[in-house]
Amino acid sequence: MSMLDWSVFNLDDVQETARIASRLREATARMLHKRGLVVAISGGVDSAVCAALAVAAVGAERVLTLILPERDSADASASNARILAAHLRVRTETVDIAPALEAIGCYRARDEAVRRALPGYASDWRMKLAISGGLQGRINHFKLVAQSPDGALHERALGHAEYLQIVAATSFKQRLRKTLEYYHADRLNYAVVGTPNRLEYDQGFFVKNGDGSADVKPIAHLYKTQVYALARHLGLPECVSTARPTTDTYSLAQGQDEFYFALPWRQMDLALWALDHDVPAAELARALGIDGATAQAVYRDIQAKRRTTRYLHMAPLLLGAEDAARAWDSAS
Repeated sequence: MSMLDWSVFNLDDVQETARIASRLREATARMLHKRGLVVAISGGVDSAVCAALAVAAVGAERVLTLILPERDSADASASNARILAAHLRVRTETVDIAPALEAIGCYRARDEAVRRALPGYASDWRMKLAISGGLQGRINHFKLVAQSPDGALHERALGHAEYLQIVAATSFKQRLRKTLEYYHADRLNYAVVGTPNRLEYDQGFFVKNGDGSADVKPIAHLYKTQVYALARHLGLPECVSTARPTTDTYSLAQGQDEFYFALPWRQMDLALWALDHDVPAAELARALGIDGATAQAVYRDIQAKRRTTRYLHMAPLLLGAEDAARAWDSAS
């Protein structure tokens, strides 16, 4: 290919759907020795496609979907998830995890850290984190964005300790959801389906032992662009097949690009493909309509995230010398 363009993501949707469903069916029965599949559905396109593929693999009667909202979840998340479950005709259970999060101190610990950066912050405010630096060729750093009840926005730089505490506290959400997924999986002798796409999986955009934990990850090889294409092919409801990617973790609306990625998801897809296929930064710049220095900074940001999140992909290290070496090699 002489020119980089979006055609690199073209799929034979019929063939790919059949291939994934076949592999997922085989993995469930022959490798994992399970009777069915559990999928937590968020109202987003990734979990929607995974649920549809699970139905294609083992049948709707052997798929359980879970809807697990909490205090900061957008109202549309649960409603879109319910529309998807009805469309797929799968069993679904809804559990509000906010009381459990409250009991283990998720919201309290988060708000304590926020108030250290912004003393006026109160429980009736809304907040999120935003990333900057990588696109400008600098070290990534996070800032706090909060909105007071009168609608005014307040931005503050975050110290390292405050950032870590906020992320640690909010990670309770993903880990508690995974606890419920495995409860139902154990109860039914089902396997747990993980829902990351290739961009999220490659760049470590998941919580270890939270949404990063699963028995099988059927779309981790697919770019987000391809996931949207499969959603259309599968005829999923428009509310999920066109859903904008969000973190759905903080009380202020937050796109994945402002929290983690250097560029919006579609541009990040192309940047990731280009880097993995040795496309020069100048060619990526042309395709995205950005300058060469910015394209090179995006490449560096991708590589930096791979280095710093490598541990998320690793199995626990075993401390016998030979076992530890094998564990490290297998994570490479």
